[in-house]
Amino acid sequence: MRLEKDKIIERQLRFQELLISISTTYINADISDIDQIIQKSLKQIGEFVESDRSYIFSYDFTNNTTTNTYEWCAQGITPEIDNLKNIPLDFIPQWLEAHRKSEAFWVEDVSALPDDGELGLKAILEPQGIKSLITIPKIKNNELVGFIGFDSVNKLNKYNDREKEILFVYANMLVNLEQRKEYEERIQEQEAKKQELLEHLSQQNKALNEYAHVVSHDLKAPLINIHTLVSWFMDDNKDKITEDEYFPLQKVLFNVEKMDLLIKGILDYSTIDRIDTEDSLVNLNKTIEEVLQTLLIPEHITIKAQNNMPTLFGNTWRFKQVFQNLIQNAVKYCDKTQGRVEVGFTENEDMYQFFVKDNGIGINPNYFHKIFKIFTKLESTGSSSGIGLSIVEKIIKYYKGEIWVESKEGMGTVFYFTLPKTL
Repeated sequence: MRLEKDKIIERQLRFQELLISISTTYINADISDIDQIIQKSLKQIGEFVESDRSYIFSYDFTNNTTTNTYEWCAQGITPEIDNLKNIPLDFIPQWLEAHRKSEAFWVEDVSALPDDGELGLKAILEPQGIKSLITIPKIKNNELVGFIGFDSVNKLNKYNDREKEILFVYANMLVNLEQRKEYEERIQEQEAKKQELLEHLSQQNKALNEYAHVVSHDLKAPLINIHTLVSWFMDDNKDKITEDEYFPLQKVLFNVEKMDLLIKGILDYSTIDRIDTEDSLVNLNKTIEEVLQTLLIPEHITIKAQNNMPTLFGNTWRFKQVFQNLIQNAVKYCDKTQGRVEVGFTENEDMYQFFVKDNGIGINPNYFHKIFKIFTKLESTGSSSGIGLSIVEKIIKYYKGEIWVESKEGMGTVFYFTLPKTL
């Protein structure tokens, strides 16, 4: 008697070890391998409980049917999976009732079932050669979704309560694995949609940039003609034009120049992603020096730049645009009799942090979120297109950096931006 109990305990321990092994496989499984892993586990469990056929069915309560989705058969056993699709639930009322109660349904001896007609349970099972079977419900989120089953064809088979409990554990493991597959497939689908959207947006942005570039370029020629013709007319007729007539003509020139500045900004903005010249090592000291030579700096403003600026690998035109727009901005909004502009940097572990600092009029913090938006100006003048800071931000983001501003009204502004050491 003791020996028999020891055998039972040993068998249950081996059953538990098998489940632990299957569970570990499930946890580490790649979703692309799940079908094969489920098939393998059906074979392992089926062989352990000495069944001849193990399988998984799904319930479809919309159509009141059940379908065989996975099946393992021992050698010499005829597969039934192709014959068990969309089986009406009316054929299996007994085990459906048990499954709805989250209970197992088993038949120890099919031949002992009552003869209840050609659609009865005995009439369904005996043609498949089944002598014994057990089915365990699969419950997902408190809903019955299917069942696992084990057929014995060559002999009668009994299942004790402990084995039934372990089979319930296996059923829950299957549900968890299937849920994981559903979740990961949903995530992959969302990622695919996200990637498709990003590619679509990228194409749209590219098309818009190209359109802006072409349109802006085409607008420059007629603007130049208008400016030239008006200027010629004013020069040729300066002795005949009255003051009242002179003012609207001057206004035309003012607006043409304003439009020209705007078009140049759009061209620069749309050019950022279009540059096809090769990148190279750029000495930022030399870049800033060349920028300062092109700017008109009033005598009352002093510009001081660190003389140890780093050398970065990138595009010279882009770097010039950044420093030109920031320094030009600092000069333009200086309201002090002694204006100061400082350009410098600090070095961090994997990036450089640059700054352009001035002691000008400053910016109201309420406008910080607006200043980098294209065509945004905090005041209306003919010398501003509202694109300069947008160009700066676009270039910094192109190089995977960040830009931000700190400012106090009446005291000045500091623009900070970062650039990775390896671009």
